[in-house]
Amino acid sequence: MTFWDIALLFVAGIVGGLTGSIAGLASVATYPALLLVGLPPVTANVTNTVAVVFNGVGSVWGSRPELAGQGPWIKRIIPVAVLGGAVGAALLLSTPAEGFERVVPILLAFASVAILLPRREHREARVARHRDHTIRVTLEAVAIFVITIYGGYFGAAAGVLLLALMLRASGTTLAHANAGKNVILGVANAVAAAAFVVFAPVYWPAVIPLALGCLIGSRLGPIVVRHAPATPLRVLIGVAGVALAVKLAVDTY
Repeated sequence: MTFWDIALLFVAGIVGGLTGSIAGLASVATYPALLLVGLPPVTANVTNTVAVVFNGVGSVWGSRPELAGQGPWIKRIIPVAVLGGAVGAALLLSTPAEGFERVVPILLAFASVAILLPRREHREARVARHRDHTIRVTLEAVAIFVITIYGGYFGAAAGVLLLALMLRASGTTLAHANAGKNVILGVANAVAAAAFVVFAPVYWPAVIPLALGCLIGSRLGPIVVRHAPATPLRVLIGVAGVALAVKLAVDTY
């Protein structure tokens, strides 16, 4: 690797860490950078997953104020994220990626539109959610399991899917939903990364500058979410997700 390759990966890591901790779009910056320095797709994917572990570290570190009070929910969901990340890693190591990647533009477009739609909270809806609490919790766990499988498998925009789910299901603020997303996605990604370290061709010279950049960028992201106006930021995330969905669709189809 040349000096310019290292510099590119470091800058891509900062951008990826920042966008990942805000919107779950880290791989939009980091994965293409790995391809640009010459890594083949599978090696780039597993190398990216290992480096983005530090995105989770910085994101959770920066999200501590918003994580206060979310402990019981996080403890309940972490086993789901662990299992999802492990299944996703196993799928990547045992099956071709083309089929699953063809679904990504559709999932991403759906999630981005869900983020853009305004949330309405009615008393009847609150009563219904209370009455159907068990069903809601089960469906939420299943949805998170599916998203973390995707996160362990490929990961690009998995955070958008998870953020959209949490915003629509819980009715919480963007900052609090983003903090929970950072923990769950970080756990799933760490599990997948551990599997890739043992079984996949991780390119370690690229991991170091990319991981350092991710740590710096992701530490700053929650600060941006905390202080930025929620509605414009939500619109920006949604529009970015739609744009990425269109690009992925053009590249894939």
